[in-house]
Amino acid sequence: MSALRITYLALAIWGAVQPMRHLLAWFGAHGPNLPGLFAAWQANAATTGLMWDLAIAAVALTVWVLAETLVRQNWIALLAIPATLLIGLSCGLPLYLFLRSRPVT
Repeated sequence: MSALRITYLALAIWGAVQPMRHLLAWFGAHGPNLPGLFAAWQANAATTGLMWDLAIAAVALTVWVLAETLVRQNWIALLAIPATLLIGLSCGLPLYLFLRSRPVT
């Protein structure tokens, strides 16, 4: 495996673990309070802007994954969509780059 692919994989793992630590800490403090979580994402203009920035980027990545998967027929790359929607863009994007950069056979 190339150094670039290892880097993408390491970033995908880091992008899953680091944000999840904070999210689990929040759930530990507030319980499974989804309305409270959404309210926290909109607590001020900075967090609201960041939330929209990440949401729009996640939609763009999803469209890109779907479009390229249909052309390249690299079906395993579709795993980046649930990774993005369930974990976050910080995991989904490097995971997609890792899956996309595999050697073509």
